[in-house]
Amino acid sequence: MPIRFAILILILALLAGCASPPRYYDDGYRSACRNCGTIERIERVYGERATTGGGAVLGAIVGGALGNQVGKGDGRRAATVAGAVAGGVIGNKIEQEQRNAPRFEIFVRMDDGRRLVVEQPTLDGLRDGDYVQIVGNRARRY
Repeated sequence: MPIRFAILILILALLAGCASPPRYYDDGYRSACRNCGTIERIERVYGERATTGGGAVLGAIVGGALGNQVGKGDGRRAATVAGAVAGGVIGNKIEQEQRNAPRFEIFVRMDDGRRLVVEQPTLDGLRDGDYVQIVGNRARRY
């Protein structure tokens, strides 16, 4: 009798080791995502934004470098200065056009209750009600 009881206990212990963990049913909630949420609304924004000066600086550097390739002596110095000034003006204008282009403000209600506004130049197919993940400073469909 004790041998049968020991064998029964051994079999039950082995079968208990085969038990699978409980399965969770899909209750409609997505897996935990710290940077995910739902788009509440999207607004197209127009208007001027101030330039940072980065375009002017970069343009002046490039223009000065190109101007420095022209002439010799005082002519080279004059060409360098003229190239830097022209490059700065052109660089600032390019930056201004980029910053004044239409853009989209995407209002997102995050899963944890926060509300964020993401500004980006294109929608990439996003619509109100889409579930998105915020990666960097952009909203992407999740």
